[in-house]
Amino acid sequence: MANENNRNGMDGNRDYYEEEADSCGCGGGDEHEGSSCGCGGGDEHEGSSCGCERGDEGHEHGGKNPFDDQTPISGVKNIIAVASGKGGVGKSTFSVNLAITLANNGKKVGLLDADLYGPSVPTMMGINKKPDLTDKNKIVPLEKFGIKLMSLGFLIPEDAPAIWRGPVVMQVITQFLKDVEWGEIDFLVVDLPPGTGDIQLTLVQTVPINFAIVVSTPQDISLIDAKKALGMFDKVNVPVFGIVENMSFFLCPHCNKRSDIFKHGGAKAAAEKLGVNFLGEIPIVEDICKLSDMGEPIMTKDVHPEVQSVFNKISDSLILRAEQRV
Repeated sequence: MANENNRNGMDGNRDYYEEEADSCGCGGGDEHEGSSCGCGGGDEHEGSSCGCERGDEGHEHGGKNPFDDQTPISGVKNIIAVASGKGGVGKSTFSVNLAITLANNGKKVGLLDADLYGPSVPTMMGINKKPDLTDKNKIVPLEKFGIKLMSLGFLIPEDAPAIWRGPVVMQVITQFLKDVEWGEIDFLVVDLPPGTGDIQLTLVQTVPINFAIVVSTPQDISLIDAKKALGMFDKVNVPVFGIVENMSFFLCPHCNKRSDIFKHGGAKAAAEKLGVNFLGEIPIVEDICKLSDMGEPIMTKDVHPEVQSVFNKISDSLILRAEQRV
């Protein structure tokens, strides 16, 4: 338990996040209008948000490659980035259940909720309280189901919007990576927000990512955006572990009949076309939603073998690949 000074420090951190949640935090003026990369650039940087790569000449901000600053997190053996090109595909649900499956297989696991604009891990994991601080002012992650957890939802009120611009977002993500006492863990699962913006770029520039997983649904519109996420990881040299098709088909809870309500097989076809691994099909079942809302993710229960089979297969493959990498 942190001492009183640490408790006050934690409250100070919380006050900072709550204050920033009501403002963009950029301190900007007109010269900052339209910029989201945090580089401090002026007009010559217009239209760029990469953090920063600009021009054919390379990196004009001192000629430095931003990926040269990557440093591993002490004690963390593998980092898994879970991404999607668009929202509403069940990426956070997938991240939570993947983390639980890895823990069920005897691995030490952390789960970082990097979706600052819509943190859902506190609800899905059924825990929401203030973390403590160590004597060295590092945040102590909360724990549930044997998993170490960090989320902005632990630091600001549930109904407080994070109305932040790039520089503040980058600062918070960096703090969650570097200033959290993750300890010795085998896998850190990072639940990213949808898209390919500041949070994703900050992550890949700050720490080396060992595995990237893209979540999609079978719909064409989802697959188009999923391909963008795959392209982002390719552009920043992050190894893609594969793509998973969530909400692949519907299983009726009454007759167990299967219906392809969002089409079917699109993610598998896209994976084959793009030359990446297809990790499996996760069906729509009522308990996935119901149990997530209750804070008891489906992989904490012995139900739905179709769902369990997919997560166990992905977990086994990740563990094997991590052992081979070492």
